[in-house]
Amino acid sequence: FGYSVNLISGLNTRLRILYTKILGVLQNIPKDAAYRKYTEQIVNQRLNLVQTETDVQKLQDKLNSGQIEEVILQAENELSLSRKMLQWKPWEPLVEEPPSNQWKWPI
Repeated sequence: FGYSVNLISGLNTRLRILYTKILGVLQNIPKDAAYRKYTEQIVNQRLNLVQTETDVQKLQDKLNSGQIEEVILQAENELSLSRKMLQWKPWEPLVEEPPSNQWKWPI
């Protein structure tokens, strides 16, 4: 099963746009936040692969995350999550201390 040149170009463009948008959202998250550090690292690696690999099969193999359509879906989900993380601000301190027995079981 082969991909047409136009389809390949469209898939690469879609992934490049998604990864660039994710990186843009991450710029608004503190540099020391774990989510930003690790997501930025992964997205930059993937963006580099998308920009340098024109063969879809080789790109799929290098990304090691399923079919290219699945990779696009994962990127769309990550973009959505990154925007939610920006709203949730999990890097900020808790509003109140958790109960001391929060992680004890059975209660």
